[in-house]
Amino acid sequence: MPVAILAGGLATRLRPLTEKIPKLLVEVAGEPFFSHQIRLLKKAGLTHLILCVGHLGEKVVEVYGDGSKFGVQIDYSFDGEKLLGTGGALIRAQPMLGDAFYVLYGDSYLPVDYRAAGDFFLKSNRLGLMTVYENHGHYDTSNVWFEAGEIKIYDKKRKVPQMHHIDYGLGIFRAAAFDGFPRDAVVDLADVQESLVGKKQLVGYEIKDRFYEIGSPTGLAELDALLTKQKD
Repeated sequence: MPVAILAGGLATRLRPLTEKIPKLLVEVAGEPFFSHQIRLLKKAGLTHLILCVGHLGEKVVEVYGDGSKFGVQIDYSFDGEKLLGTGGALIRAQPMLGDAFYVLYGDSYLPVDYRAAGDFFLKSNRLGLMTVYENHGHYDTSNVWFEAGEIKIYDKKRKVPQMHHIDYGLGIFRAAAFDGFPRDAVVDLADVQESLVGKKQLVGYEIKDRFYEIGSPTGLAELDALLTKQKD
């Protein structure tokens, strides 16, 4: 399955770092963050990447091109004149993605077994998979009620006491998961996922190791320290 990487946002929390470059090109441990993501995905044997880009996306093309120098195939899907949101960007990219595909964010560093998650998804016969982490509000606000292998509720706005998990940041979907949502319009991926929960079509896959991100200055500093230490 190919991997869609959502990297079209404005990255306002990282300004002034991201005033002239997108998040994917922010330096982490001496190289652009995207190089670290590529390395993780290549290790898992995932080498076809579709970048859903918008703001400053052309700068990523200048550095990474078709990906051949990095041992991967990179295709690009641009939002166009207006940002389409996380779900809208995936809908626009569907002709490149095919029937089933991984999804992760352009600021997430997820050292997990991608193939195991993919196999679990294919055996589930569901339209979507959400990786979840037992967070208890530690790294960010918990937003998932996950129990007995099932996602009971996923909601970023409405909280219930049973929400001890958080969306880990790696999803897997079939194209049919987006049926009924408009094309070339702003769509939030969270709305797609909530719709799948209501249809009992979103399976949960629990991850035991924590996630990392560069979407905030704190997260960026933390990952920079971790990867610099590993490099040394």
